[in-house]
Amino acid sequence: MLTPSDTARRINSPLLQGRGRGWGLSVTRNAEIAQFAREMRNEPTEPEKRLWRALSRSQLGGFKFRRQAPIGPFIADFLCPQKALVVEVDGETHDSECDRKRDAALAGMGFATIHVTNTEVMRNMEGVLTVILNALHEASDRWATPHPNPSPEEEGLSGTSFIQGLNP
Repeated sequence: MLTPSDTARRINSPLLQGRGRGWGLSVTRNAEIAQFAREMRNEPTEPEKRLWRALSRSQLGGFKFRRQAPIGPFIADFLCPQKALVVEVDGETHDSECDRKRDAALAGMGFATIHVTNTEVMRNMEGVLTVILNALHEASDRWATPHPNPSPEEEGLSGTSFIQGLNP
């Protein structure tokens, strides 16, 4: 049960949410972006399906990727969070001016972007993977230690287990 002052504080709270992932967007806008990303994950294009098969499960150089990952007001086709690298698969309908503006905004947030075309993915997957892997090796890590919540398979952990590292 909320006290009257708690209720007033809740009602008068600002629309913008911090909480780490808010990116300064309203709760409603964050939910809309998350829903749209979910829909895009459920209905990928054929080039996106093929590239995801090559990037999923840390198959490319041991780097973990997410697909259709929200980053602020944008949704990245593929994101390597450790290296802050976004990979966009562009079809014939992509607007290069919008892409430039989006890339600049993502760069301002610390993300590098690689664009590959549907045709490149469909006809030259090996070349696309080589470009992505080279960019991953050139990019610096966003954080120096393994993620504090490693996957059950302990992907990304090097040396001793994270849990062992906590217990002296």
